Amino acid sequence: MAIFFHEEDLPEGVLADGPVAVDTETMGLHTLRDRLCLLQISDGNGDEHLVRFNPGSEYDAPNLKQVLADPARVKLYHFARFDLAAIEYYLGVMAQPVFCTKIASRLIRTYTDRHGLKELVRELLGQDISKQQQSSDWGGPELSEAQRDYAASDVRYLHRLKAELELRLEREGRKELAQACFDFLPHRARLDIAGWPETDIFAHA
Repeated sequence: MAIFFHEEDLPEGVLADGPVAVDTETMGLHTLRDRLCLLQISDGNGDEHLVRFNPGSEYDAPNLKQVLADPARVKLYHFARFDLAAIEYYLGVMAQPVFCTKIASRLIRTYTDRHGLKELVRELLGQDISKQQQSSDWGGPELSEAQRDYAASDVRYLHRLKAELELRLEREGRKELAQACFDFLPHRARLDIAGWPETDIFAHA
């Protein structure tokens, strides 16, 4: 297992075919204000690739965009709604089709209100991950080893989580419902970008 660090784009040919786990780190939680600083990606075979974007970046990352835009590759996320919005706004790509482990968790782990990645990894995979670097400065000139390891851990377990969650979705008869939610996520992300992040447009009032 290794963590590879790249500037501004992903090298060509470093990922195997098939689904890829994706995550982003930004300067904050407001997509239009807080720039995309880092994108993490993994093919699930043990290595993680971190792509950093510097201040003033033009986000011209053709190799990365090709992978993200590939309709034959499922992209695995934890809280896909945020990552999809950040990727489309800064990279100009809607990185779909989607599997979101947080949505899958909410649909089948109805015995708890704890759906964070740390909790999922602990319960389903029996491993513990640190979230200590979650709120650190991702826009600085250097990323610490702790930051790099934290960022990599956000994609390290998503392939295995997907396999476990799919079994439970099938068992509880909620696989089609989950897929419908995943299919809607790009539209939900675009609503966030367009100015409806907190509004339930389906509500009566």
